[in-house]
Amino acid sequence: MRRLLLAFLLFLFAVPAFTQARHPFTFEDMMKLKRLGEPEVSPDGKWIIFSVVDVDLAANSKTPHIWIVPAMGGQEREIIADQDADRPRWAPDGKRFAFLSTKGGESQIWIANFDSGAGAVTGVQKLTSIATEAGGELWSPDEKTILFTSDVYPECDGEPAAELQCNAKTLEERKNSNVKAQIFTHLLYRHWNAYKEGTRTHIFVVRVDACPGDAGQGKSSRSALDQTVDGGCQYIDLTPGDYDAPVFSLGGQDGYAFSPDGKEICYTSNHDKNAAASTNNDLWIVPVNVGADAFVRPASQASAGQPSKYVAGVLAQTKNITADNPASDSTPLYSPDGRYIAYRAQQRPGYESDRFRLMLYDRKTGEKKDLMPDFGHWVGTYTWAGDSETIYFSAEHLRHSLIYAVGPISGGHPQVRTMVGGYNDDVIVAPDRKKLIFSRMSLKAPNEIYTADANGEGCPARTGEVDKGHENCSLNKDQALTHINEQLLSQISWSDDEAFSFTGAHGDWVEGTLVKPPNFDATKKYPVKFLIHGGPQGAWGDDWSFRWNPELFAATGYAVIMINFHGSTGNGQKFIDAINGDWGGAPYEDVMKGLDYAEEHYPFIDKKRECALGASYGGYMINWILGHTDRFKCLVSHDGMFNAESAWGSTEELWFNNWEFKGTPYDNRALYQKWSPHQYAKNFKTPTLVVHGQKDYRLDVSEGLQLFTTLQMEGVPSKMLYFPDEGHWVLKPQNSQLWYKTVNDWVDQWIGK
Repeated sequence: MRRLLLAFLLFLFAVPAFTQARHPFTFEDMMKLKRLGEPEVSPDGKWIIFSVVDVDLAANSKTPHIWIVPAMGGQEREIIADQDADRPRWAPDGKRFAFLSTKGGESQIWIANFDSGAGAVTGVQKLTSIATEAGGELWSPDEKTILFTSDVYPECDGEPAAELQCNAKTLEERKNSNVKAQIFTHLLYRHWNAYKEGTRTHIFVVRVDACPGDAGQGKSSRSALDQTVDGGCQYIDLTPGDYDAPVFSLGGQDGYAFSPDGKEICYTSNHDKNAAASTNNDLWIVPVNVGADAFVRPASQASAGQPSKYVAGVLAQTKNITADNPASDSTPLYSPDGRYIAYRAQQRPGYESDRFRLMLYDRKTGEKKDLMPDFGHWVGTYTWAGDSETIYFSAEHLRHSLIYAVGPISGGHPQVRTMVGGYNDDVIVAPDRKKLIFSRMSLKAPNEIYTADANGEGCPARTGEVDKGHENCSLNKDQALTHINEQLLSQISWSDDEAFSFTGAHGDWVEGTLVKPPNFDATKKYPVKFLIHGGPQGAWGDDWSFRWNPELFAATGYAVIMINFHGSTGNGQKFIDAINGDWGGAPYEDVMKGLDYAEEHYPFIDKKRECALGASYGGYMINWILGHTDRFKCLVSHDGMFNAESAWGSTEELWFNNWEFKGTPYDNRALYQKWSPHQYAKNFKTPTLVVHGQKDYRLDVSEGLQLFTTLQMEGVPSKMLYFPDEGHWVLKPQNSQLWYKTVNDWVDQWIGK
């Protein structure tokens, strides 16, 4: 009895001690978290490989390494730690995997030998040493070649040996020249956060067995200028021409794929004359031949103006399979049996936020069809099951990203089922077809790798809807395979979050999220950080962010409120389309009504201490709020549009502005002026922090400078945080640290404790 009493007392003392050990989330905690990449399952089904990025705040660096975990569950561990290593991709036999590394100062492809029995790397060797660097690698089914992407000079297009030497020479000349001027001849001369400098992204293949033998030491015995198809690596350009192939992407699924027999690739490219104003990405197929003279054809086949027989030969064999769709077609993926190519497509030209549909191209007949015409949400990443009868995919639904299945493909009327709940992405199928493997995040945790059964009835989802928390069906059970951040996260005193809903603009149902401060006390009053998301076709969900983290914003004693206004994803295409041409209308009404609802239903909110913060479109809405209400005690505007007309002339992706404002400023000036925040500058009164990056080419830094100048001229309390080395996002660790400190200090100054 005495022992039991002693054990009970020890337990009572231990529980408070454990609770006291927890602390509110800090920026330093966030930088210690490991950042997992997408999973890749080994061909034998035993292992899952993935990259993990480590952040060194003191060194201001991010370094990826390769990790592995047993597919049946077990301890995850690092298997390439002595060099940076990213994007691992298995060879079909599972005895090797390729990865990218900048060891030596340039991004190149490396190959690691792998012992599946021990789950260990037995050696690594460098494969490529191409002067224009290599990325996006992918094995061919026969393992003889590896596909990769490289940014090259289209004027160098020609025979493989000459092209390689021309690119290397041009790079060297530009590097050594004292003149850094550039001449532009077409739009999209800069994109996102970099100038193109005259290059185009092309797809190459390289013969794995034809590279220098001493590359295993991480060095090449031959210089880039000396490597030719005759004696060094055989780099064959499959997509010559003055086009990007594949097109630019911020992430997600690859824009290219091998056919199962390895004889062709399908890739995404936009050949419209003005790609800056076009979303007309098409799918192209080209045969894969890797002999030195594989694409040399008689000169009679060459098109006028083509620089060589080699280029003419490649282009003669290239076929556009989606020319009938003037909108975007992208992310092709062959069915395992080779009969079909699945891909994502949109229907409305020029609209980058049109619904992404899952399409099927029959390689025998050329027929194309929408697999799920009644499915109301955007199709995200997807994968084929091994029997070529089922496709699994992710799609946003309200605050989550669910995993769905559609099939049977050959049945004529495939059915859609919801399989897995949560916020998921990067779904793949295990070789035995019994398990799904995917990444998952939440508001309280960044990505970990999960698994779930691939089979089961799931929930009927003919329109993609699952009843809000009351589905009369069974989602598949899932479990975590990795726990890389579990120990650190267990030490955090997390804030509770909950969803709420209200009637917004047009009488529509609108969803919001509330995050309470840690150690919440319902008897106290808390100031509010009111976050407005970007896009505008984006959403706040039960997902993780390192850049705008609601838990981190709440950690210093704030209630955080977020509204998925009209234009947000996850609630159907009609809801998304509502923002077109109405930027300051329904969305503004939603955010105001959402805050009204929260103030009325959560008595702990201090109505007199509220600050609104937003980036991108969220920055625009902050600027709009600045001229339309004095409700907030402070504002934070990050990378926001201030002058709609000047933003059109300085952005790069013109299709976006042309669609959202229904034309150009000189065709439809009235709409640009109607929704331009700068028109309401005489109403500006609220203290505002302005944040902008010099390398932001989506919304040029001049937008932030104009806003700050106007605030200063109008005598409004204001401050500007300027990053000369950041783009639309603040990504460098120490810059991120300064960003969070400056933003939080600004809020504290006006509504803090």
